[in-house]
Amino acid sequence: MNTSTKNIIGAVAALALVGVIYVSAKTDTPQMREAEQMAESTDMDMKKEDGMKDDGMKDGMKDGMKDGMMDDGSMMDDSKDMDSAMMKGSYEAYAPEKIARAETGDVVLFFHASWCPSCRVLGSDIEKNAASIPAGVTILKADYDKETELKKKYGVTSQHTLVQVAADGSVITRWSGGATLATVLEKIQ
Repeated sequence: MNTSTKNIIGAVAALALVGVIYVSAKTDTPQMREAEQMAESTDMDMKKEDGMKDDGMKDGMKDGMKDGMMDDGSMMDDSKDMDSAMMKGSYEAYAPEKIARAETGDVVLFFHASWCPSCRVLGSDIEKNAASIPAGVTILKADYDKETELKKKYGVTSQHTLVQVAADGSVITRWSGGATLATVLEKIQ
């Protein structure tokens, strides 16, 4: 190979390297850094929470409800009280049988990936505001990496996709994105 060919190849390689550096610098915006930092701090906060399960209930609350006894020591009057306690809105791990809850309420599948910064931001906001999920609304956190058949069924091609489903499993509406529980609730039909 002659010297001019080597110089041309070197110049092309240098330009490619400069392009990669330029693109990296452009995509590292303050907003992206802030979202990633928020997601990282949320993950650390979630690990520190004491006794919290995937479905958002404290261990003591679950134990008290299963015994028919509330945390304050009072007994539930009848099964109607148990039903109303269970009818509160929830954010919990996906399980196929939970789709049937759409017969009496709204069910939304949240295709979440642990490595997705925007998924972590939304997941954190939902968990932080779980008490404001309206009665009858169930948000099911489906693992984007593990639920491949579910992704195929609902035509999900990217993480941070939400799908509202009917009791028979059919799609009511589908959307991507959103950083807050409020935006999720606005999209429910």
